[in-house]
Amino acid sequence: MTQSDTTPIRACTISRDVQNFDLLIEDMEAALGEAWGDLGFSEALAFLGQPEAATLEFVALAMDEHDEDDLPLLNEIITVAAQRGIKSMLIAEDVSPAALHQLLRNGADEFVPYPLPERELQAAIERLRDPVPSAAEATKRLPEASSEGGVIFAVQGLAGGTGATTLAVNLAWELANAETARPPQVCLLDLSLQFGSVATFLDLPRRDAVFEMWSETERLDEDVFRQALVTFEDRLRVLTAPTDILPLDIIGSDDVSRVLDLARHHFDYVIVDMPTTLVQWTETVLNQCQIYFATLELDMRSAQNTLRIKRALQAEDLPLEKLRYCLNRAPKFTDIGARSRVRRLAESLEIALELQLPDGGRAVSQSADHGLPLASTAAKNPLRREIAKLARSLHEIGRDEAEAA
Repeated sequence: MTQSDTTPIRACTISRDVQNFDLLIEDMEAALGEAWGDLGFSEALAFLGQPEAATLEFVALAMDEHDEDDLPLLNEIITVAAQRGIKSMLIAEDVSPAALHQLLRNGADEFVPYPLPERELQAAIERLRDPVPSAAEATKRLPEASSEGGVIFAVQGLAGGTGATTLAVNLAWELANAETARPPQVCLLDLSLQFGSVATFLDLPRRDAVFEMWSETERLDEDVFRQALVTFEDRLRVLTAPTDILPLDIIGSDDVSRVLDLARHHFDYVIVDMPTTLVQWTETVLNQCQIYFATLELDMRSAQNTLRIKRALQAEDLPLEKLRYCLNRAPKFTDIGARSRVRRLAESLEIALELQLPDGGRAVSQSADHGLPLASTAAKNPLRREIAKLARSLHEIGRDEAEAA
C-alpha cells in the first residue's frame, strides 16, 4: 500500500499496474490527498478482510481490455467489498460492453471511462457518497391506474431533428394537466438509451438507479421502479436515459415488456420516447402501445425513411395501422404552394398526415434549453397549442371509453 502511515485510508485503487492509469493517480490525489492507497488484483481480497479496510469508503477498480480474463476475480472483489459496506467504482479503458455489464450487474456502483473526463472522478465520488434520493420523493408511492391499465403512446422520429422528443415531452406535460379536478397520472419513459435528451428538456438529474433497473428487470417491482423515476413539478414522473451511453441491445424485449407492464399498472398515460434506430424491442413497444406517433418533415430523407419503415413493418407483419404520421414544421394555412407539396407527399407515400405540427420557431429550442415545457415558457406558441389540442382530444377519447365501459 502506497499510503501515509498516519492518514486513515478512505479509498484505494485496485489494478494490475496503477502506473498504466496516470490520470487516475492525479485525480485520486486531487480528490483525497494522501488518504488513499493502491492494491494489485491479487492483494485486494486479502486486504479487504483486514481491520484496516474498515475505513474505506470505496475502491476504484482500474482495468483495460487485458484484464477481461480476470473478470471472476474482479467480480469476487466487488462482492466482498459490498459485504463490507464498501462502494465499488469501475475505471475502464477499452473494455467490452459485455464485461462492463457483467461487473455492473454484479454490484459495481459507478462506472467512469478512462481517460478520465475533467472532474468526473470527483463527481463520481460525490454520487457514491450521496446516492439516495430525497426522503420526500423516496417515500412517495406510485399511483394506481384503472383496472384496465393505462394507455401507452410511443413517439419515434423517422429522421433526426423531426421533433420527436419535443412532441413526447410536451404531450406528456399537457396530458398531466388535462384536468384540474382529477389530473391524470402520467409517466414519460426515455428509451433512447444512448442520446436520450428528455432529462435535458426538463432539467432533471439522471439517476444511476436507471441503469440498475435495466440491468435486472427480473427483480423489477414498485420500489425499484420508483427509485429510478424522477418527478417534474409534482405532476409528471420521468424515467430518464441512463447516465452513460449504453448499447441499445443491452436490454431486450422481455426487459422492455416488464417496464411497460409496470408503468401501465401505475399510470393512466405512458409516453415512450423511442430511439430513431429500429431495435429488437421496437416490436414490443409497437405491439403494446395504442398509438405510435412517427414524426417526419417535408423533405426527401423523411419520405425515404417513411417508405423504409413501412416496408420493414409489413415484412414482419407488424401492426402498421398503429402509426400516426406527424408532419413537423408544417406550412401555414396561407402557404398554398407548400400545402400542395404536403398533399403530394402524403399521396406518394400512401399515408395520412393526420397531425400537422406548426413551426414553433426559436421558442422551442429556448424552452428545451431552459428545461421547461412550452406551456411554461411560451403558452401561446402555435406548436404548444397544437400539442395541447392533441392531448385534450386523446384524454377525452380515453375518458369517454372509460365511462362507456
